Amino acid sequence: MQLLAQIVTGLVALIHVYIVLLETVLFQSRGRRVFGLTQEKADIVQPAMSNQGCYNGFLVAALVVGFMHPNPAIASAFTVFGLACVAVAGVWGGVTVKRSILLIQTLPAVVALALHFA
Repeated sequence: MQLLAQIVTGLVALIHVYIVLLETVLFQSRGRRVFGLTQEKADIVQPAMSNQGCYNGFLVAALVVGFMHPNPAIASAFTVFGLACVAVAGVWGGVTVKRSILLIQTLPAVVALALHFA
């Protein structure tokens, strides 16, 4: 079960690496299309999206520390913290931005958390 938890956690991390890229360096190209924004709207929201991408990068960092820290208790704490933050952010995004965020972001994080504690 622990291996499956690590695989799903890795998937969550990879999803967030992609989100970071969409919200920062790829925002004016691929990101704008993924988020369905006109060029005019993209120009207005780009600074906020870049900031949001930075926060998503911190979520990735927590999950990476969870994978790499040599102390299992500390690694677990980082993993649980990162997944819980992803889940909460996903719920908030699903409520305030787009419901599909619940499936893309929240569901994988909740599944990974459940597997982590199974």
